[in-house]
Amino acid sequence: MAKDEKAAQAETEEAPKKSRKKLIMIIAIVVVLLGGGAGGYFMFKPSSATAAPEPEPGAVVPLDPVTINLADGHFLKLRLSLQATADAAEAPDGSKALDIAIELYSNRPMAELMSNTERERSKAELREKIEKAYTVDKTKEIMDVYFTSFVIQ
Repeated sequence: MAKDEKAAQAETEEAPKKSRKKLIMIIAIVVVLLGGGAGGYFMFKPSSATAAPEPEPGAVVPLDPVTINLADGHFLKLRLSLQATADAAEAPDGSKALDIAIELYSNRPMAELMSNTERERSKAELREKIEKAYTVDKTKEIMDVYFTSFVIQ
């Protein structure tokens, strides 16, 4: 029986050693994973220094009103103003903006432009196209477009 007691005592002494080894191994794995995750976050995080600064607002240039034919004999009387950036060399010529607006709104159904959500969506599309048309050498000359009149009849 002495041998059985010694074997049982040896097994009970090995059990804490095995559980300690498992605990140390789990802690080491967790530390490695957290370190790798933090390293990846800081490596691939976009830095705020590389983000382009928001342009300074410049002059607001009102454009002449334009009448645009819609579908089913209706029309839209539209007046725009362009918000130039302070970096713009001179006040922008509105002819490109008016041409883009005519192209965007011509032959659209009146009901489509009557809802606020559709009008805002189309204004965002118009702003995007105008900003692209007035970008010279990666410098934006127009920072916003304002509807000063939007009349549908």
